[in-house]
Amino acid sequence: MLILGAGWTSTFLIPLLEEENISYTATSTTGREETVKFVFDPSSDDLAPYKKLPSAETVLITFPLKGKGPSKHLHDLYNRTHPQASARFIQLGSTGIFQIPNQTLWITRHSPYDKTDPRAIAEDELLELGGCVLDLAGLWGGSRMPRTFIKRVVVTKEQLKTKKSLHLIHGKDVARSILALHHSFTPGQRWLLTDLFVYDWFALIMGWGDGSSEGDASGPHIDWVREVMDEEGIQALPRSMEALGRCYDSREFYTTFKFSPIQARV
Repeated sequence: MLILGAGWTSTFLIPLLEEENISYTATSTTGREETVKFVFDPSSDDLAPYKKLPSAETVLITFPLKGKGPSKHLHDLYNRTHPQASARFIQLGSTGIFQIPNQTLWITRHSPYDKTDPRAIAEDELLELGGCVLDLAGLWGGSRMPRTFIKRVVVTKEQLKTKKSLHLIHGKDVARSILALHHSFTPGQRWLLTDLFVYDWFALIMGWGDGSSEGDASGPHIDWVREVMDEEGIQALPRSMEALGRCYDSREFYTTFKFSPIQARV
């Protein structure tokens, strides 16, 4: 496996590859920590950076590609320099492309999405080339802890009122999902990946407060939730799926590859 972009995902993926005795090479923009230095320039036709990369059965693109052109450019230049590799390409994408007006309550990988979104355009281009896309929910694990998101996304009571559903996926399950695609590649398929939970922001905040402490919930956030519950007639938490209004259904991925998330429920 060739991992283009040894970032957060690789901290979970590399140990799993080593455990499964799957050879790999990872890149970074600086060549740090035994990675191969590689900087993707969608405007350059220089083959030299690609010649430094090894032949791989699977090429994983962890950094975001945007708009028309970059996906094909990377795909074509790699294949030109590695004609015998017959590599399969996996792009890590975002479930954000499914956030469109008048979207259905339950969203699957087959649901309408924003085809004008730059990331969706790049994903569609790769799919047309026989690649595969894994659209990920909110990433957590290691240095990314959901409780620490609260202070960043909810600063006022008015902001809290807009918070409804939250979808997450742990880095360990991202890595296991990538490995599943490595073993059983699905050309031209876009997959949706969550941990099978739909979280209610209000319920999480009532348990964590402002997220600054692992002890009792503290901070103004818990009072804001209680006040909004009174104002909007919310009798108990978590709120119903209908009240949350945007719910991802990612069962098809796990059913297809016959495994379940091991880091579900925060």
